[in-house]
Amino acid sequence: MKYYIIVGEASGDLHASRLMRSLRSVDEGAEFRFFGGDLMSAVGGTRVKHYRELAYMGFVPVLLHLRTIFRNMALCKRDIVEWHPDVVILVDYPGFNLGIAKFVKANTQIPVYYYISPKIWAWKEYRINNIKRDVSEMFSILPFEVQFYEKKHHFPIHYVGNPTADEVNDFLRSYDEPFDAFCRKNGLSAGKPVIALLAGSRRQEIKDNLPAMLEAASRHAGDYQLVVAGAPSIPHEYYAKFVAGHGVKVVYDQTYPLLAHSCAALVTSGTATLETALFGVPQVVCYETPIPKVIAFLRKHLIKVRYISLVNLIADSEVVTELVADTFTVDNIANELGRLLPGSTERTTMLDGYAEVKRRLGKKNAPDNAAEIMLRLLKKENAR
Repeated sequence: MKYYIIVGEASGDLHASRLMRSLRSVDEGAEFRFFGGDLMSAVGGTRVKHYRELAYMGFVPVLLHLRTIFRNMALCKRDIVEWHPDVVILVDYPGFNLGIAKFVKANTQIPVYYYISPKIWAWKEYRINNIKRDVSEMFSILPFEVQFYEKKHHFPIHYVGNPTADEVNDFLRSYDEPFDAFCRKNGLSAGKPVIALLAGSRRQEIKDNLPAMLEAASRHAGDYQLVVAGAPSIPHEYYAKFVAGHGVKVVYDQTYPLLAHSCAALVTSGTATLETALFGVPQVVCYETPIPKVIAFLRKHLIKVRYISLVNLIADSEVVTELVADTFTVDNIANELGRLLPGSTERTTMLDGYAEVKRRLGKKNAPDNAAEIMLRLLKKENAR
């Protein structure tokens, strides 16, 4: 089969590369052509564009690069028609991918599969109409999306498992580095437990969240050492201006080893909240927003979900405390962190909540499961 895959950011490159490996394991004749990144290129196939040439975040950057965005979209449409794959597989990135889905549906007979749904349950729910019209099959990695799509919008989907859970489980099965060895390697003290600070993977997130995280966590620095998880795409000197004078270490490209050796964490909302939970590390979710009172109003009246962290969304209850908008203060962060340190009942309660999150995620291997379903559906389609 010929698979045309489109991703728009680093996380999509990771998930798509794993899906490609799984597709190749069930389909020896798999051919790949894609808009993607280095991880997908390592699997094989033809890369048409790197995702870095697509990824513009925020209103102003998008506005400034409209001509490039439209040119890339035109190239993608033309390339799909010329290569004529058996399926187009979209990975998240709805601003670009839903436009491609609309074109493919209107102009070809090629089925469109969506792997990793856009988060329309939180924002822009009206996009469900585009999805129902243009997407042949939806492959979800979040169990609560089944109810959203099937019960609320009568659109059948496939819950295939969660790739983040797969990645953490794979890591934990093979990682056996002792704490003192980890500390030696990174210039840490083997005599103090670690509080991890995960402030996001983009410069703006780090700028907004890390200063308050540092100030709050520093109140507990007498008995603990504070360690920042450095994002691989961020230069070392960018972190230096934030951590200077705090006695804080930054470790790069070692988020999973850091979490494996941490006793608590402050985490910016995103996939990192789920990763932290899967490692069994009690956490406070911290996300600074502009105009906090306005954002608090929007959360109450316009945003469609009660929670922002994947942990709470999956559990459908407040397992972890979320300090967002008007609740994001240094005092609140410090107080909530103190309640989760070893010996507290709140810590035990949170760990019990994590167990429920793991139960709801299930034990399916997401890319393997998705690949098997995709190939079965394509064979059925071709047999008609």
